[in-house]
This record gives sequence, structure tokens and C-alpha cells, in this order.
Amino acid sequence: MMRPEKGEYAEYYERYVSLVEENDIVAVLERQQAELLEVFQKITEEKSLFAYAEGKWSIKELIGHLTDGERIFAYRALRISRADQTPIEGFEQDDYIENSNFKNTPLSELNDELLLTRRANLIFFKHLTDEAWLRTGTASENRVSVRALAFIMAGHIRHHLKILNERYLA
Repeated sequence: MMRPEKGEYAEYYERYVSLVEENDIVAVLERQQAELLEVFQKITEEKSLFAYAEGKWSIKELIGHLTDGERIFAYRALRISRADQTPIEGFEQDDYIENSNFKNTPLSELNDELLLTRRANLIFFKHLTDEAWLRTGTASENRVSVRALAFIMAGHIRHHLKILNERYLA
């Protein structure tokens, strides 16, 4: 699968797409499972409540956000890959965190949920046709392709793993 072209996603998402230099996006998504597991091993239940600054998410909330993002990007990819041209609304990530129960969810379950969601998404992506990968639709009032959504998913994880390692676990 070739990389998406800049016109296949909103400029905002370049911050994530640019973090994925590889072309084989399914392989990247697969490798990230091991990367996530490696990071999860460094986090205790006690440490999972840590936020590096006032007003910042805790580690649990960050992991919950990754799962929310994984689900939302996959939902968009599903609809667009099936040629659904109905515009897909955006979402406000801070509202999702505020209305979650991540702080009271066991860390092991948050970790499992993210990994299981990723596994399901991998199965979905592995069976897309070439035509489906290239389909475009509208999400958050911007055109986006299925392949761009896969790169956004991978870059979103890379972005937040970098923050997790530098600001939470350093």
C-alpha cells in the first residue's frame, strides 16, 4: 500500500501521517502491538493515575484516548471503505475523556481493550481490496481516504507513545 497523498487528509493530520515513514501500513499497525505491550509493562496501577502537569490527562486517560481514537478512525475507515458517502461528524476528545470512567477502570483492562481493538482493526485492514483502500469520504468536514485513516491511526499511536515515554515515564 502506497502512502496517502497530502490531499487525502486534512492538513491537521499531517502531524500523524508524517510520523509513519514506512509504506506497509498493515505491518506498522501490527508492530505497534508489541510496542504498546513493551510500554504497558513499565506502568503500574499506581503510576497509571499520574499526569505530568495540571490539566493534563493521566496515563489511564491517555490509554483510553488511544482506544477512543482507534475506534473512531476505524469506524470512519469502515464506512468509507464500504462506499458510504454520508458525512461523518467529528468528535471532541476532551469531552470523551471527561465523560469516560478511565480513572476507575483497571489498567490491565484499558491495556487489553486497546490491544483487542487494534487486533480487530488489523483483521479489517488486511482484507480490504485495493479499491477500498483508495476510497474517500468526508469526516470532520474534510475529505479523507481509507489508507490515510490507517496512516493517521499509526501516527496517532506514535505521537502519544512519544509523549508517554518523554513526559510520563522518563
